[in-house]
Amino acid sequence: MLENIFWLGHSSIRIDGEKIIYIDPWKLKDPQKADLVLISHSHYDHFSPGDVEKIRKDDTVIITTQDCAAELTGDVRVAEPGDVIRAGGIEVEAVRSYNIGKAFHPKKNNWLGFVVTVMGKRIYYCGDTDLIPEMEDIHADIVIIPVGGTYTMNAEEAARAVNMIKPGAAIPIHYGDIVGSKEDAEKFENLCEVPVHIKRA
Repeated sequence: MLENIFWLGHSSIRIDGEKIIYIDPWKLKDPQKADLVLISHSHYDHFSPGDVEKIRKDDTVIITTQDCAAELTGDVRVAEPGDVIRAGGIEVEAVRSYNIGKAFHPKKNNWLGFVVTVMGKRIYYCGDTDLIPEMEDIHADIVIIPVGGTYTMNAEEAARAVNMIKPGAAIPIHYGDIVGSKEDAEKFENLCEVPVHIKRA
């Protein structure tokens, strides 16, 4: 399954499985048409209506937050933490994603992370978050997690989160563009107790 997950830079992910799934598409260089698009929150580096339009088909399902939905067209479904939505045979669980002690991503906004089940594997995309108590209840085979600090967890906090969740593998993101560097990803890898796959954007 790891070979089906592509890091497109910053926090943008594409998963090629039974369906083509994008998460927070931004600055897409080689856009492919999507069956499912997940958007975690309304910050510009995660919610890019122009990039969504590049990959949207007539039957593309978009799952996102209330504040993003108003700017999108097509089959747009609003999710809040705790919701489970099925789209095209794919199960998507919306989970909480927020900061503790920072003002960038308030809990009250109900912004999202996602647990997506693809080809029998549970993939947890954390969104822009800190290490939050709700992560104790996450069960995932693969964790895609921010490591760049400032707006999200840094490498040490991300490693603590992964070591608590105990997935089969982890993929670091949210570095190399606005904040964070490859060194953050490497530090994260050194601190993790599970295999880490540093993807090339």
